[in-house]
Amino acid sequence: MRLQMSIEDLMVFLDREFPQMKGEFAIDELGEMRIRTRLNVGERHLRPGGTVSGPSIFALADVSVYLAVLAMIGPQGLAVTTSCSVDFMRKPAAGVDLIAECRLLKLGRVLAVGEVLLFSEGVDAPVARASMTYSIPPKG
Repeated sequence: MRLQMSIEDLMVFLDREFPQMKGEFAIDELGEMRIRTRLNVGERHLRPGGTVSGPSIFALADVSVYLAVLAMIGPQGLAVTTSCSVDFMRKPAAGVDLIAECRLLKLGRVLAVGEVLLFSEGVDAPVARASMTYSIPPKG
């Protein structure tokens, strides 16, 4: 299976369909069945103690799998998360972006399964690991 959308296509889609999220995420790399994304960490993503919040970490994992799926199947906005498991392993580094390394493990007609490792930029040890399943809408 080949890529159906480019980085530019994905960002235009994301900005159009989710205008409330504009500027939150960036795509660093894209390949078949994989994507590297970034959360542009700002004050709104922090929790008490100055670390990135769990919901912000979840959002990066979720958007990473979503974009990886869309890159492979094309712009189908109704692809939705059906299952998610997140292991929060370390406190994210302060003042740096979060990076997500995502790969799709399965891309079927109805379901896609992805895994994501999340890192503080410049730090080798992962902050979190997520496993997600997406439902793909029927064509037509």
